[in-house]
Amino acid sequence: MSNTKVLPLLGDEPVAPCCPPMTERAYTAEEAETAARMFKALGDPVRLRLFSAVASHEGGEACVCDISDVGVSQPTVSHHLKKLKEAGLLTSERRGTWVYYRVAPSVLAALGQLLTIAPSA
Repeated sequence: MSNTKVLPLLGDEPVAPCCPPMTERAYTAEEAETAARMFKALGDPVRLRLFSAVASHEGGEACVCDISDVGVSQPTVSHHLKKLKEAGLLTSERRGTWVYYRVAPSVLAALGQLLTIAPSA
């Protein structure tokens, strides 16, 4: 018998996906704009690497000092992280001189749901 409990992380409240699965119905203009912004942000290889580094980092968050080795200068890393935040994919928190990034709540599930085939009725 284990006494281990899984505690929710602060800020991990459920977030509704931006859009339904693509196979469910045609997107509204607003849904298409939101999904396109997210996919466009991830369409850059450096941004995709940074997003992946944050998403896979131990504890679900990463200090910019731990993820900046992606083959570009630090100002370029900051630019790409800003674009990921603007697209709603990352959140950040300043702690002293460092900024810590976290994948926005439910983003991975929401992105996966966009590409999921809707169940047959």
